Amino acid sequence: MSSPLRVVATEGAVDLLRRLSDRHGPLMMHQSGGCCDGSAPMCYPDGDFIVGDRDVLLGLLDLRLAVGETAPDLPSGKSAVPVWISGSQFEVWKHTQLVLDVVPGRGSGFSLETPEGLRFLSRGRAFTPEEHASFDDEQPLLGKNWDAGSRPGPAVEPLVVATASDACPVPGVVPPA
Repeated sequence: MSSPLRVVATEGAVDLLRRLSDRHGPLMMHQSGGCCDGSAPMCYPDGDFIVGDRDVLLGLLDLRLAVGETAPDLPSGKSAVPVWISGSQFEVWKHTQLVLDVVPGRGSGFSLETPEGLRFLSRGRAFTPEEHASFDDEQPLLGKNWDAGSRPGPAVEPLVVATASDACPVPGVVPPA
């Protein structure tokens, strides 16, 4: 069994990231661990947030993709949005797939979506025991390895879902047909 993706994004989140990248150039995301902005996913121009040596790359979002598509190669430039989390927070979230979504509201003061009337929101889906076990032999890609040129392989499953409930179903709720 191959390991599932540690991060996926909704179509709405990817649309907003495309608009922001058109305006600001290449982007990056960092899953905030708290403080003044709570635990919001934060969007920055690539390089404006210093990734620590022990920060963990959750995944590389590919803005070229539509819902359900996979890409044969890694995205680059404005199409590539690395999603990071601190090493200590990763230890708490390593059992969870992060689902990057967007909802109406005011973004945090530091994140690029603040003037858009939308904010990024992290949702989560706990990995099944089998999915979690599939990570046993994998070492996460750390900031120090990224700085040394390491990159993940291309995603083998779709990175973009139509809605958060497609990746993170609500128990007892039957999705519309």
